[in-house]
Amino acid sequence: MRRIDWRIIVGLLLILAGAISLLERVGVIPPGIDLFWGIAGVGGGAVFLYVFFANPRAQWWAAIPGFLLLGLGAAAFLPEGLDGLAFLGGIGLAFWVIYLTNRQHWWAIIPGGVLFTLAAVSALPGRVGNIDTGGVFFLGLGLTFLLVALLARHSWAYIPAVILVLFGAVLGLGFGGLLDWLWIGALFLAGLILILFALLRRR
Repeated sequence: MRRIDWRIIVGLLLILAGAISLLERVGVIPPGIDLFWGIAGVGGGAVFLYVFFANPRAQWWAAIPGFLLLGLGAAAFLPEGLDGLAFLGGIGLAFWVIYLTNRQHWWAIIPGGVLFTLAAVSALPGRVGNIDTGGVFFLGLGLTFLLVALLARHSWAYIPAVILVLFGAVLGLGFGGLLDWLWIGALFLAGLILILFALLRRR
């Protein structure tokens, strides 16, 4: 079976965009640029994803504009409040697909996790029960680095994972004022450790 020329796909998308504009112009459908960008985004994303899946290892870059445009197109059809979830989640999905198709691209876990976290936070209200969404953001970042440690086997990622999860827990549960005291205590502790090391080296 012959492969479809990408120029044919782009040409069909341009014709479709022209048809939508014509129907809006003559009043068959009400004016709505969201409809135009929705279809254009989904169609454009499909073109890049075709390029990506044709050779995912060599053309991994095509997943980023592909899922970005797909998310942008999906966001045009969703109500306000969920459009950010579709757009940011779409870009995050691109990085996860890049990683899953080639495990050597472990770095893609980080932007994928961050964007998934931002997508979730954008769809949440200011608070979920007793948890502040600011805490959810840091928890998501911590879990992202935890996945780097577990999936990519980079032990250094445990350090930011633990710090971010603890920070998210403290902030999310409304103990933000406790951070001021922890910061002061950390300064005292760091100073004492430095002085102790300096005195030990003199012996």
